[in-house]
Amino acid sequence: MAKVYVFLANGFEDVEALIPVDVLRRGGVEVVTVSVTGDSQVVETAHRVQVVADEMFEDCDFSDADLLMLPGGMPGASNLNNHEGVRQALLKQHAAGKRVAAICAAPLVLGGLGILRGKRATCYPGFEQTLEGATYTGDLCTVDGNVTTGEGPAAAFPFAYELLSQLKDADTANQVATGMRYVHLLESI
Repeated sequence: MAKVYVFLANGFEDVEALIPVDVLRRGGVEVVTVSVTGDSQVVETAHRVQVVADEMFEDCDFSDADLLMLPGGMPGASNLNNHEGVRQALLKQHAAGKRVAAICAAPLVLGGLGILRGKRATCYPGFEQTLEGATYTGDLCTVDGNVTTGEGPAAAFPFAYELLSQLKDADTANQVATGMRYVHLLESI
């Protein structure tokens, strides 16, 4: 079973973390939410919702990760960027050729680490300059090799289904999207 770690820092965007967690778990992927607060499994979202993470960063070994994921939101993305352990885990994951993903403002972490250099990427409008060395697409979701980036809150569903497709397969992603009425939503627009 594929395994994903989702890093949660105070100030993360609620839907950019919880929609992917929900979609991936529905698709049969093991997802571990990880508090990077340093002192509590309770992490506060950008909209003051209290979320209890599955694990503390200090208690995790990410060597079994198929994907490391960063939700955006501010100051959540900045808090992730300031966490040296998260930065080192991302660099190790990327160096091993394994998947990393970030949405909204969080691609700034990947950009600052050089992970986006020579790749296509997207982010929340206004953060393009943080995608150091990348070609900005402006798409809802952009995949380039082992890196997946998403634009913002409205992209949380397409971003999540893309990740599920990568970790399982397109049929599973489509089944989950159909069951969640996402396909129906798109057909009715």
